[in-house]
Amino acid sequence: MSTTNTFDAVGLDAGSAWTRCVICRLEDNRMRFLGCGSAPSQGWLKGLIADQNAVSECMLAALREAERNAQHSVESAVVGVGAAVRGANCAGLHDLGRTRTVEQKDVNRAVERARRVRLPEGLMILQMLPQDFVVDGHPGHRDPRQMIAGRIEANVHLVMTSQREHECLVTAVNHAHLAVEETVSEGLAACYAAVLPEDRRQGAAVLNIGAQSSELAVYYGDALQLAVSLPISGGHFTRDVARGLCIGFEDAAILKHEFGYAKADATAENCVVELASREDREVPRRMLNCILESRALDLLQMVQGELARVGMEGALMGGMFLCGGGARLDGMCEIAEEVFRCGVSKALPVGIQDWPDEICDPTWTTVAGLAMYSAKLKSKHEMQRQSYGLLGKILK
Repeated sequence: MSTTNTFDAVGLDAGSAWTRCVICRLEDNRMRFLGCGSAPSQGWLKGLIADQNAVSECMLAALREAERNAQHSVESAVVGVGAAVRGANCAGLHDLGRTRTVEQKDVNRAVERARRVRLPEGLMILQMLPQDFVVDGHPGHRDPRQMIAGRIEANVHLVMTSQREHECLVTAVNHAHLAVEETVSEGLAACYAAVLPEDRRQGAAVLNIGAQSSELAVYYGDALQLAVSLPISGGHFTRDVARGLCIGFEDAAILKHEFGYAKADATAENCVVELASREDREVPRRMLNCILESRALDLLQMVQGELARVGMEGALMGGMFLCGGGARLDGMCEIAEEVFRCGVSKALPVGIQDWPDEICDPTWTTVAGLAMYSAKLKSKHEMQRQSYGLLGKILK
């Protein structure tokens, strides 16, 4: 769909280590980068909001820096949701009463019935994404409109999150003087920014390894198969190093960044690293990397279990993509290739004009995807306005 209008497209990623904001401009259906800002995050504990005011102040700092760099003020943003995300496949059946042409209202009713599930206590629906439709018992239809049928069944994937955490996040954004256009799973946002549609159709996954939480999103055939938060994060790697080498957390983070490698057998046996905080100042580098490899395998085997749960083990023909701060650890792509037996690469933002080289980095992928999602919402505004609200978003 083309548009002659100009819109702001803003993404806000409130991570537990860094808060990032990106401002773009949507012009004639093309996105152009205007400015970005970041601030060290405060107020988070294990991926959840512990101090709402501190989180809001970090958001405001990142926003103000982005506005200065863009020389443009903004009023709203699409915001990422990280921890406490889980997904579930649901189905809704709609009997048309007689064999006739399937209309939009029939699709809406089938999808509405699919979302009428009893949610676990404290959870809310964050997003509802289509998988396919079963038309008179025949599965695999992406868009059943204009088909002749007597009944249709909608298969959808519901992405859920903690209602309390969601309310805290939205309130923090509002206190930073921003309206929330929509909240989106960070795993989905990263996939939207870095994975091409043809790769999603072949089967692709994005693993966003944050400081205090990780998110996994899996696609196959244009449909989301899984969105889930994982309890292992980049902070676990650092804590393992701190405990294993008896050093402080900050020293462990520096050591991991400068000398860490996720595959121990790639390290020379006679290579050592210096520890400034210990009397015996040298330890074998292989010891450091054995610690990192062990934790990397824990995380990747957990991902493998999630893939098996939805029948996607060995089906990632489009590849696995890694983003977040944890993706910067050297050797992560190599060890992931051994575990998943598919191509693995760092997830980097694509498709935004004038995107700076200095932030072409996996830590900026999620916020780029959030800005792209903002652009998509605004470019589809007319179509959404003519459709059935939320349900109108399911057919693209």
